[in-house]
Amino acid sequence: MTRLGFAGLCGIGAGLACFLGTALLGPSVFQPELDGSRAEPPYALSVHPSPYVVIGLVVAGVLASTAGLALCFVAVRRGWRVRALPVVVAGLLAAVAFMAMPPVGSTDHLNYASYGRMAATGHDPYATRAVDLPQDPVAGAPEEWRTTPSVYGPIATGEQAVAAWIGDGSVRLTVFVLSVVNTLAFAVTALILYRTARSEERRLRTALLWTCNPLVLFQLISGAHNDVLAIAPVVAALAVFGSRTRPGWARALAAGVLAGVGTAVKLPAVLVAGGPAWALLRDTWRERGSWKRGSWKRAARPLAALAALGAGAGAVAALSYLFAGPHALDRVREASDMVSFATPWHLLDEGLGRGSQRNVIKAGALLAGLALFALLVRALPKDDPEAPDAASRRVTVALVLAWLLAAPYALPWYDGFGWALLALLPLTGVDWILLAHTAALSLAYLPARAPARIGLPDDLSWLFTVVRPTVIPWTLVAIVTALVVQSLRSSGRSPAPGRPRRASAGSPG
Repeated sequence: MTRLGFAGLCGIGAGLACFLGTALLGPSVFQPELDGSRAEPPYALSVHPSPYVVIGLVVAGVLASTAGLALCFVAVRRGWRVRALPVVVAGLLAAVAFMAMPPVGSTDHLNYASYGRMAATGHDPYATRAVDLPQDPVAGAPEEWRTTPSVYGPIATGEQAVAAWIGDGSVRLTVFVLSVVNTLAFAVTALILYRTARSEERRLRTALLWTCNPLVLFQLISGAHNDVLAIAPVVAALAVFGSRTRPGWARALAAGVLAGVGTAVKLPAVLVAGGPAWALLRDTWRERGSWKRGSWKRAARPLAALAALGAGAGAVAALSYLFAGPHALDRVREASDMVSFATPWHLLDEGLGRGSQRNVIKAGALLAGLALFALLVRALPKDDPEAPDAASRRVTVALVLAWLLAAPYALPWYDGFGWALLALLPLTGVDWILLAHTAALSLAYLPARAPARIGLPDDLSWLFTVVRPTVIPWTLVAIVTALVVQSLRSSGRSPAPGRPRRASAGSPG
């Protein structure tokens, strides 16, 4: 067990080394050049590596990371233990290192900077496009989505505007400020997960699934994606809601406010309120006898908490979008029709005639999501000695994972929601499903940039013409099939880890 766990940690370290090396090498097919003074952060070399080198590094990093996490999962299941704090510290140090270097993988950070610059200079990012401000050094910087207004929530736009104000016309500095905020949100999430875990075993789990998960670090922190800004408040919402006592209206209100903050960053974060709402509805049903006995105060308690939860979430989200203006949801409605190349829905979209039957696909995704939700509720652990609110957490995780697995539009960094929330639960076989899902999507986007713009060699075009639109969608079909089989066989009990060995030189704790 000790050797297996040590090998897993070595795989995680090797994956992180590959990802850090990709960022450190400087501008490449994985890293767009950032305009601005090189004296300003973030910093990297100017090696200009070939596409073969950086793509090879990322593939090696994904494979090593996946293997390392898988070995750690097996070792923990067999009883391996190691102190969680050093693993957490290693993950946070890696996050800071990624923060100090330019983002890699996509050009989304250029879009964030552009929308922030628009807001900071008095333009409406929900109605203005990068092509409308071609002379602005920041607003006109995006490589892709140049004709698309912002799809992000008002709180995300506010953060982008502050970064643009600090950046003062510098793309480099604006992007760096965005990365700093992302890293802080990542660290806050890590701290919440670590502090809410009441045993060393569960703290190690939060470290492996979130803080020192190389796939999460690569996609969210090195990629500088703002999903982590939504993840932090929703994890905090579940932490506030969960306790050894039933939640009162004040705690439910605070949880609702935090869920509303996440929703005002990215709309799918609203799913996280589903678990607490379900728990309060269940408590309301259980107290139905109190109404008949005249115990009004006792019977009304869960109803008051449910109302507070909804009021907190609804007020924050509604006020944020009202303040953002009449166009804040325009792009969201358009985005709901999108189908990404790496999802199984792309196969159906091609078969029906691209774009002609999107309503059919949306209906199918909704039905698939509901079916997966029902299966996940069955498969995820029903009992958790560390969390009396285990049922609400299980429902929340099931909702979020069903969305990730069934959505027509999916990108690897979206899985950050799943990893953060799954870390709140005990050991489960669903860990393997999410690991396979994130690894497959990571290999689908090598990189997530337009091949024509980055000058990808012709002999690597199969990454875009074969792997992304065909190999990965069928791989995801296999992953979902495995989940269905696993769920039908599951009793909903958490797999019991083996008895840990006594501490020895290589197996502390």
